[in-house]
Amino acid sequence: MKSLFIAVNEKYGVVTHLVNNAGILFPQSQLCDIDVERFQKIMNSNITSCFLCCKEFINQINVSGAIVNVSSAASRTGAPFEYVDYAASKGAMDSLTKGLSLELASTGVRVNSVRPGFIHTDMHADGGEPDRVNRLSSQIPLQRGGTPEEVAQAIAWLLSDEASYITGSFIDIAGGK
Repeated sequence: MKSLFIAVNEKYGVVTHLVNNAGILFPQSQLCDIDVERFQKIMNSNITSCFLCCKEFINQINVSGAIVNVSSAASRTGAPFEYVDYAASKGAMDSLTKGLSLELASTGVRVNSVRPGFIHTDMHADGGEPDRVNRLSSQIPLQRGGTPEEVAQAIAWLLSDEASYITGSFIDIAGGK
């Protein structure tokens, strides 16, 4: 990870904004059927990668900046009967976001998170149900799934100077759910 930041710093200058948008999931399963290997893969991809990027970011930065972590509405719901392991990894990301925001507040680095809900992405196919968002859209108060562009707009705003007084916050992009 360190070599990534060194290469970017050399080519583009100091990294001042970081978005941690890593996330994998596996086929829908209840916790009792999830083995340790699967759980560890989820945690490594979804939270350890975020930890490593945040650590390198704060170790190289000498100016103010912003971090946005992409969590999930599953961190609030627990994703029972489908993705408890995924939800646990995103819950850990929420804790990392809050704790790091408090550690870095006095340095001028803001740390926030977005928590997408049912978004039309290919990720649902990885879970074994490509049409999941459409199946569940009637349970969403806005009666539809979200788009990746809607998530990206919230991230861009949190990275911008317009959000200069916001840290340790979470924007739920979940259609009211």
